[in-house]
Amino acid sequence: MRTIDVSALLDGARFNAFHARVLFWCALIIIFDGYDLVIYGVVLPALMQAWGLTALQAGLLGSCALVGMMLGALFFGPLSDRIGRRKTIMTCVLLFSGFTVINGFARSPEEFALCRFIAGLGIGGVMPNVVALMNEYAPKKIRSTLVAVMFSGYSVGGMLSAGLGMLLMPAWGWQAVFFVAVVPLLVLPLLVRQLPESLNFLLRQGQVDRAQALLARAVPEYVPGAGDKLNLASGQADKVAIAQLFHDGRALNTLMLWLAFFCCLLMVYALSSWLPKLMNAAGYGLNSSLAFLLVLNFGAIFGAIGGGWLGDRIGLGRVLLAFFAIGALALSLLALKSPLSVLYLLIGIAGACTIGTQILANACAVQFYPAHIRSTGLGWAMGIGRIGAIIGPLLGGALHAAQLPLQVSFLAFALPGLVGAGAILVFISHRPRLMVHVAERPLESTAG
Repeated sequence: MRTIDVSALLDGARFNAFHARVLFWCALIIIFDGYDLVIYGVVLPALMQAWGLTALQAGLLGSCALVGMMLGALFFGPLSDRIGRRKTIMTCVLLFSGFTVINGFARSPEEFALCRFIAGLGIGGVMPNVVALMNEYAPKKIRSTLVAVMFSGYSVGGMLSAGLGMLLMPAWGWQAVFFVAVVPLLVLPLLVRQLPESLNFLLRQGQVDRAQALLARAVPEYVPGAGDKLNLASGQADKVAIAQLFHDGRALNTLMLWLAFFCCLLMVYALSSWLPKLMNAAGYGLNSSLAFLLVLNFGAIFGAIGGGWLGDRIGLGRVLLAFFAIGALALSLLALKSPLSVLYLLIGIAGACTIGTQILANACAVQFYPAHIRSTGLGWAMGIGRIGAIIGPLLGGALHAAQLPLQVSFLAFALPGLVGAGAILVFISHRPRLMVHVAERPLESTAG
């Protein structure tokens, strides 16, 4: 009889076709997720004109999806630790894709708000689950990079949203970009077959045969044996409780993560929701304003992948600290009058250090918490962070309604970056007491 340390095997695995498949499907989900979320910033100028919305009404409408995202992250994160990642992910895809399509038929701001709220439940719920799933299977040496590559799909989705908005809206109206969201529903049957379940969940449910088969695909060197005992992750518990996020000295770090998520998401959604409108008000045409949104998300891809690569080498905490500081600086410099080329560069850097920072923060959270509370930990961090996301569009609307200079808005968006940098500094300075355990060798054989 052999005792198998599952975590050690997965950590030491070489990247193979199985990992590539998990990466592809998780990234595809995040692309759809990003498309459905960024779409509001794309249609905002057209909605304000079509329905005669004030800036404050537009900000409130933009926050509806974000309220749903907060509740979705708080509910679906812990739920998946109980019922499994696959079921939760499929449910969330149905919610955010289905109701985004229905959103295109909205006849009033009230109907639009309701659809955005329900779609937000799925958008918020799917994120912590695909991040946790990718983190679980990714080899340790390239874990941060793979999670960052996967989550850069959010920015690809944002770019698709802005690009299709520029292409479809002049001819077909704002509704057309919502109908594109039907695509995830068409590929859902493939997703059901291809996406693996969490090994940790399978072992907790006693489904050893399924767990062995998945482990053999992730680590081809492992050959399943009838008498194999697969060890659960350290600290595994049958019941997942939110209070466990504060056990073993994790309380301060958990609170600092929540603060960092709050600040980062405030910046991300203030920019994503209001950048096209702000630039439109500054005298740029609609397509030019949407081009700024493209640059913002393009910069985020470089920030996420480059930051993930650096995180695997010097630590995600240090990278996050630098990104928060640089992001605040870039947003502050946007308050100055600059040539168009410099403006594009600063917006690209802002994208790298706001959206990119959030992607890296997700990876940091799932690596900080042990496997049995990973989705719960990330779900609650994102859920609390969504309060900042809700405030972001409202803040942008209030600043725009007050008819303050454009520079004031960018300075206001930069301030949370400094607070976030302080939170990460505390996070990396405090070392929680970790549970002491004896690690089994990956394939240690014992008499039985």
